[in-house]
Amino acid sequence: MPELPEVETVRRGLELNVVGRPIADVRVLHPRAVRRQLAGAGAFETALAGRTMDSARRRGKYLWLSVGEDALLAHLGMSGQLLVGDPDRPVSTHVRIWFTFKDSGPDLRFTDQRTFGHMCVVRDGAELPAPIAHIAPDPFEAAFDPAALARRLRARRTGVKRALLDQSLVSGIGNIYADEALWRARLHWARPTETMTRPEIARLMAAVTDVLTEALQAGGTSFDALYINVNGESGYFDRSLAVYGQEDRPCPRCGTPVRRDRFMNRSAYSCPRCQPRPRRGRW
Repeated sequence: MPELPEVETVRRGLELNVVGRPIADVRVLHPRAVRRQLAGAGAFETALAGRTMDSARRRGKYLWLSVGEDALLAHLGMSGQLLVGDPDRPVSTHVRIWFTFKDSGPDLRFTDQRTFGHMCVVRDGAELPAPIAHIAPDPFEAAFDPAALARRLRARRTGVKRALLDQSLVSGIGNIYADEALWRARLHWARPTETMTRPEIARLMAAVTDVLTEALQAGGTSFDALYINVNGESGYFDRSLAVYGQEDRPCPRCGTPVRRDRFMNRSAYSCPRCQPRPRRGRW
C-alpha cells in the first residue's frame, strides 16, 4: 500500500502536470473505480467535464484535486497509478478512468490493475473532503500537534507500532516506514505506548519525520512495478531500508541478524539487539 512519501510524490507530479488545465472529457472505463460515487459513473463524468483542476492536495495516504469548491478524491489502493502522458499512446486494459484536457496536451489516466483504488467527486470538499475528515494530520502538515500526539499515545494501551498505523492518531505512516522509524529510535514495535516517556516519543517522531523526508527525496519505495510516479518512474528508497524486508541480514548499526515477526497479518522487522523485546509487550 502506498504510504505518505509515495502519495506525496504523485501529488507533486499532478501539481506540475495537470493543475490549472481545463478538463475536456472524462471517461470511466470500469465502474468499480468510482464505486464510492453513489450517483454512478455518469454523474462522476458530468461533475468534472469542462472544469479546471485548481490544486493538488494530500492528507496521509489520500490525495485530492480541488475543482472549484469541490474535490476529486483519490485513493491509490494496492496498485493504483495516476499517469500523465501522450494522449495518443495505446490505452492499457488496466486504465479505469481517462481524463483529457482542452489544451490537447498530456492526458491523465487512473490505472489500477487490482481495482482496489477509487476516485470520487466530493461536493464542497476542496479544503478537506468529508470522507477523510476523520483522518489525523500527518507530520508534514501545519495542523500536526506533537504535544497532543504524545498525550494521546500515552493514553492508549497498545503497542507502539499499532499506534503509528492508527490513522486517527497520525496519518501517512504504514508498515514500511513504521519499522524503519522504530529502528532509528531504538524502540521495539510491541513497546506499550502507556510506558513511553515524552523524550522517547519525541525521538520516535523525529525518526518518523526523517524517514519520511528521506523516502520522499528518493521518490518513495518501489517493491514491484505497481508503484510509480506520474511519469512511470519507480522510487528507490528500498535501497536505503535498514530493517524492513531484511530478515536475517545484518543490522546496519550492530550487525545482529534482523528478525521478522508476525504482525496484524503482515510482518514487523526489528533488530533484536538495538530494539530489545519489552517484558510485557503488547503484541
